[in-house]
Amino acid sequence: MTEGSTTPGASAVSLRDVALRFEGGRDGSDYLALQSVHLQVRDGEFFCLLGPSGCGKTSLLNLVAGFLSPTAGEVQVQGQSVKCPRRDRGVVFQSDRALFDWLTVEENVSFGPRMLGVSETVWRPDVESMLRLVGLWDHRSKLPRELSGGMKQRVQIARVLANDPDILLMDEPFAALDAHTRAHLQKEVSRIWSASRRTVLFVTHDIAEAIWLADRIGIMTRGPGSSIGQIFEVTLPRPRARMTAAFIDLFNQLSEAIDQQAGVSPLVETRA
Repeated sequence: MTEGSTTPGASAVSLRDVALRFEGGRDGSDYLALQSVHLQVRDGEFFCLLGPSGCGKTSLLNLVAGFLSPTAGEVQVQGQSVKCPRRDRGVVFQSDRALFDWLTVEENVSFGPRMLGVSETVWRPDVESMLRLVGLWDHRSKLPRELSGGMKQRVQIARVLANDPDILLMDEPFAALDAHTRAHLQKEVSRIWSASRRTVLFVTHDIAEAIWLADRIGIMTRGPGSSIGQIFEVTLPRPRARMTAAFIDLFNQLSEAIDQQAGVSPLVETRA
């Protein structure tokens, strides 16, 4: 475990003394969502963000995506300041509403390259490769309404990968899925990451999911004015197995750290 300040080595994502303030809430007051955030995500690593509900995990992700601008400090991707969304950062959202209902699976996945004017002879083999990677090649002619929730999320992942981003930003992409589908897609994402080795910044509230996927896990402090409180290295070998002694030990450490950040007092056994 280390403090969430700096990390040696090449950084794909860097946040330096970042603050984010939302102005003019319903009562007219401002809200300080993030303050003094320092974070470096290594090139090619899988980094998960955990923390209490409402601590600003999604806001941090949106800063890296370029959907929001910091009130103070600087956000960099590959050494360049983030000013707006760009194709080098692909975002996978929580819901499947980002898919186009009137387009087939293949048309959804190829949408980005087609809008960029990429020749079909170039994008078609790439799109086929992405669809095969996520196990949807045999479903390429279906519309989103004909797919299960898990399949729709795989379409989102394939569509993002078809744009060939350097960095994947994933905002609780499996939160609405049942436990079985969620576990299956966790394995799929781990497999895809192992094959592509793209940098991934993944937001989740599920401790076991973070351990299953991540190289490192950042614990965010309670808001307002959230920051990165602790960073845990996940040294479990891949592919990972749940419910091993090491897995459970790390789960308990992370759970305790989140409780501390959320201000939850540990249960104390009392005797009559």
